[in-house]
Amino acid sequence: MSDGIFLGLGAPEKDGGIPQYLNLRRANRHGLIAGATGTGKTVTLQGIAESFSALGVPVFVADVKGDLSGISMAGSPTAKNADKLVSRAREIGIADYSYADNPAIFWDLYGEQGHAIRTTVSEMGPLLLARLMGLNDTQEGVLNIAFKYADEEGLLLLDLGDLQAMLAYCAENADTLSARFGNVTKASVGAIQRQLLQLETQGGDHFFGEPALDIHDFLKVDDKGRGYVNILAADKLMQSPKLYATFLLWLLSELFETLPEVGDPEKPVLVFFFDEAHLLFDDAPAALQDKIEQVVRLIRSKGVGVYFVTQNPIDIPEAIAGQLGNRVQHALRAFTPRDQKAIKAAADTFRINPDLDIETAITELKTGEALVSLLQEDGAPGVVQRTLIAPPRSRLGPVDAKERAIIQSISPCEGKYDTAVDRESAEEILAARGEAAAAAAQAKVEAKQREQELKEQARRDAAAAREAAKPSSLDKAVQSATRSAASSVGRQVANELGRAVFGGSSRKSSGGGIAGQLVRGILGSLFK
Repeated sequence: MSDGIFLGLGAPEKDGGIPQYLNLRRANRHGLIAGATGTGKTVTLQGIAESFSALGVPVFVADVKGDLSGISMAGSPTAKNADKLVSRAREIGIADYSYADNPAIFWDLYGEQGHAIRTTVSEMGPLLLARLMGLNDTQEGVLNIAFKYADEEGLLLLDLGDLQAMLAYCAENADTLSARFGNVTKASVGAIQRQLLQLETQGGDHFFGEPALDIHDFLKVDDKGRGYVNILAADKLMQSPKLYATFLLWLLSELFETLPEVGDPEKPVLVFFFDEAHLLFDDAPAALQDKIEQVVRLIRSKGVGVYFVTQNPIDIPEAIAGQLGNRVQHALRAFTPRDQKAIKAAADTFRINPDLDIETAITELKTGEALVSLLQEDGAPGVVQRTLIAPPRSRLGPVDAKERAIIQSISPCEGKYDTAVDRESAEEILAARGEAAAAAAQAKVEAKQREQELKEQARRDAAAAREAAKPSSLDKAVQSATRSAASSVGRQVANELGRAVFGGSSRKSSGGGIAGQLVRGILGSLFK
């Protein structure tokens, strides 16, 4: 089958075996790779991913343990277990088995082991952010109001600083916003802000910002026509499972909104492998699971295939598991009642093979073996077959720091995402508005103070003028002295005139004395 991916040889004990091919035209119908730890599911993932790449299909893989970075390097005959891989290839009839590398681009939300992956707060949206922070309905409503108001005011929400500033504004203007949009309480805003701080400590501050990821950079092919394998370093990211789950869901949603409808193309536009897929669904509310189901169901029409990789098939909700047409089930262990339930559930999802006891086979599979059921040309699931899986041609194991640096230096995205950009957005605009309002308030206070000072100065000037109009103590003393002197002179003049007119002393004539006193009194009054 030239238009498919050879997964392995089914039922080798009978009639030479039945080759198992993953039909490229049905590869966008999604898939599941499941199995207990150590059963080979990561090696199966690596082999399928490199086969997609060789056929010109770009791939995205979440590298949880660091092992998948080896897909960028060719395998080696001196590597551990190399002889077993060669033996398996020979057993399933691969005559041209050889080692080969694959074009790869390394990505990392933290920007440490690959190109930084960023998105803006606006692109993430309130729904996914609410899920990421575990908000209740009331708090989610307040977050929606913050987004709505920011949109109306043209305030860009790019990073967590912008959202914090927007929430602080909402708290300060809660009464106004409540009248327009509904109840906004400072308590709800405070709860959201506390969750944002927790998100920041988990590395969310690295994820939100610019330059934002251009989703088309995941769709590149090299000069040989091979699809690039986009490897997300997720070992550190796994320590923040909510951020990991929300990022992956955002990525699918972004692809769904960006890519055009193509139906069932000759080969997928892009294929995703989500390791530790249970993290997408653990503690997720029903509304979010519905969102995941919707995206998974509809994104296949965009030519995108999604393959969930998990230890236990019952980790995937039934509504989503029903969308997974291509299945590879490695061994499960029946140690606990939950394990037994998982075995039965896995067996029930396969198309029955009358020659195979599926439940028994699941517990007996060896490393590198799996039960395989793939979609046929007409879209119907094939009969499940016990299959020996084809070995990868790339390295089984991680690259070292030097190899990673070399691969990174020749990346087609080199330099595009490595430096963060902080342009003017909500945080800066609201800060400027706050500063302007504070300056205006300060100017008003200063103007009022100046007005008061001017009034006080005018009052003081008026008082000083009144005080200046009053005679001074010296003036009063001079005036008093002048009056006193004038009175004394008047009396002396009057005495002299009296003597001159009436003559003699007052003792010589009683009449002259009376007349003299009268004259002296008149003259004295004139000189006062």
